[in-house]
Amino acid sequence: MKSDQQLIRGLGLLESIALNMSNMVGVGPFITIPLMIAAMGGPQCMLGWVLGAVLALCDGLVWSELSAALPRTGGTYIYLREAFRGTRLGGILPFLFIWQFILSGPLEIASGCIGFSQYAGYFWRGMSLSQGRMISAAVGILAIVLLYRHVTMVGRLAVVLWIGMLATVLCVMVSGLANFHPQLVFDFPPGAFRFSTGFLAGLGSAMLIAMYDFMGYYDICYVAGEVRDPARVIPRAIVWSVIAVAALYALANLGIISVVPWREAMQSKFIASEFMERLYGPLAASGLTLLVLWTAFASVFALLLGYSRIPYAAALQGDFFPVFARLHPTANFPHVSLLVMGGISIICSLFTLDAVISALLTSRILIQFIGQIAALHAIHKSGIELPFRMKLYPLPSIIALAGWTYIFATSGWNFAGFGLASLAGGALVYWWWKRKPLA
Repeated sequence: MKSDQQLIRGLGLLESIALNMSNMVGVGPFITIPLMIAAMGGPQCMLGWVLGAVLALCDGLVWSELSAALPRTGGTYIYLREAFRGTRLGGILPFLFIWQFILSGPLEIASGCIGFSQYAGYFWRGMSLSQGRMISAAVGILAIVLLYRHVTMVGRLAVVLWIGMLATVLCVMVSGLANFHPQLVFDFPPGAFRFSTGFLAGLGSAMLIAMYDFMGYYDICYVAGEVRDPARVIPRAIVWSVIAVAALYALANLGIISVVPWREAMQSKFIASEFMERLYGPLAASGLTLLVLWTAFASVFALLLGYSRIPYAAALQGDFFPVFARLHPTANFPHVSLLVMGGISIICSLFTLDAVISALLTSRILIQFIGQIAALHAIHKSGIELPFRMKLYPLPSIIALAGWTYIFATSGWNFAGFGLASLAGGALVYWWWKRKPLA
């Protein structure tokens, strides 16, 4: 069996946290705050953030156990393959993951490119749709160029981008807290917490958006074959990243809606820029917008780094096209996979942000998040060594399962149907592939 031992273990705890947090924050919170408020019709949307943080932490513990037990490049693909090895599920589940990931991975990367383009519109107010798409594509191309190098250089660059991301969020957080108006934050509409079907549906939508923003707490798992002392570093990187970003999100969001009333905020297209403009004027708003653009690019960079390793890992095991297993002849990174995933991301960035977010979440929940919870329980019974164990097992994994199921069930028939249809399509392709193996 081939392995990824040729890869260089050059990423430590600092680089791992930087990659995760750059991925998690990105441009998401700065473009989804209006959507969060609209989902529940008021500042009670913060409940969605809280529950999203709980889900991310519980699910992060699932990732931590799996990555510590199987510290190889590939993430979920490796977990599904090893957990169900020797069974029929051991063939189809890894295949279905790669099937959906070839689309959902680039969709997530594309959302950062689109977010960058949208905030660029703060400076270019007359930007047309085609011009915005050109900017999105240019962001994807730049990320590919910067990632096309040795992983230790990539790790240092990730730290630089992470610092810029932290500066952006801290700027918003400190400015908001220094000008905090509790009467705006706690201006709940009548019946804000009245339990009803509408409340449950709105909460599910808010959690869906929150989990889009939290996505990335597991990014380091995709490059586990390039992490030093992975059994110690990866669980710490995941847990610390979730806790730090949850705190940053809560303070930043409370700060923004304490300055921009929520009824106005949910109509804003450049909420972070408008927030800063109200406090300090257009010049300060322009400065913050530049930081948001920096943050958006940092997320694209981190995502493409991690996700380009997935087809590579599958190809190493003979479950995907062999060309994806090729390493760069001098720098030892999977350059073919990087170029292909980056290229698909550029194509996906030509669609609307709403469509991209909905498609990526509904196509990913069933196989990746729910599938690997099942994989964790299978590994517990298999005798595989578990260098890291979550506290109160299996309670965190049960909470994660309930949370993901709830989000999928409340996503709407169209989006849930898309997820089920993509899964069914993958099963058909797998059946055809087994009858006629791909060259």
